[in-house]
Amino acid sequence: MYQKYADLRDKASVTDYEVAKQTGVSTATLTNWKYGRYNPKADKLMALSEYFGVPMEYFYEKTEKEEDH
Repeated sequence: MYQKYADLRDKASVTDYEVAKQTGVSTATLTNWKYGRYNPKADKLMALSEYFGVPMEYFYEKTEKEEDH
C-alpha cells in the first residue's frame, strides 16, 4: 500500500511534508507506514485519496509485483 502512495507522491512531485500539510496525515504516520509499523486507517486513506484524486480502493488494489508473490 505504501508504494502506491509513494508512486502518487512522486508523480505529483510533492514531498511527504507537503502531503502532510495539505491532508492532515502527519509525516510520522507516513514514515511509520513506510516501515510497516502502521497501516493507515480509513480516514487517513480517504484524505490521501481525495488529495491525489484517486478512489480509496486504489490503495487496496494489488500491484503486478504483489500478484507475482
